[in-house]
Amino acid sequence: MDVLPRLLGRLSVLYALVFLTFALAHAGVTIGPISEPVIVPAVIVETLCAAALGIGAYGALAGRAWTWDGLLYGHAAALGGVLLGIAATTLRGGGGDGEAPSALLLTYHATMAVVLTAGLAGAFYVSRVRR
Repeated sequence: MDVLPRLLGRLSVLYALVFLTFALAHAGVTIGPISEPVIVPAVIVETLCAAALGIGAYGALAGRAWTWDGLLYGHAAALGGVLLGIAATTLRGGGGDGEAPSALLLTYHATMAVVLTAGLAGAFYVSRVRR
C-alpha cells in the first residue's frame, strides 16, 4: 500500500475524531477543558463531516479501488462544513446566544480549514497524477 493514502487515511480518522469531539461539545457535553454552547445545527454538520471523513479513511486504510475518490469527497465535504461553520460563527457572533465566539472555536475552525485544504490539495494532486 502506498504511504500517502495510508497517511491521509490516518489523518482523516484523527480529523473525524476532532469533529465528533466538537459535535459532543456543541451538544452540551463538557469534555475536559472543551465547553461550547449548545448549537444543534453545528452538531449535525460536525457529525456529517466526521462521517464523510470516516468513509474516506475506510477507503484509504482498506485499500479500496475508490481510495482517492473517498479521500477527495471526504475532505471536500468536511471543508464545506467548516466553511459553513465559519460563516455561521461570523453571522451569528459565535454561540447560539449571540456571544462573541470563543478563542477555541475560532482556532478550531481556522485549523480545520487549513488541514482539510492541505489534505484536499494533496489527494487531488496525487489522484490526478497517478491516473
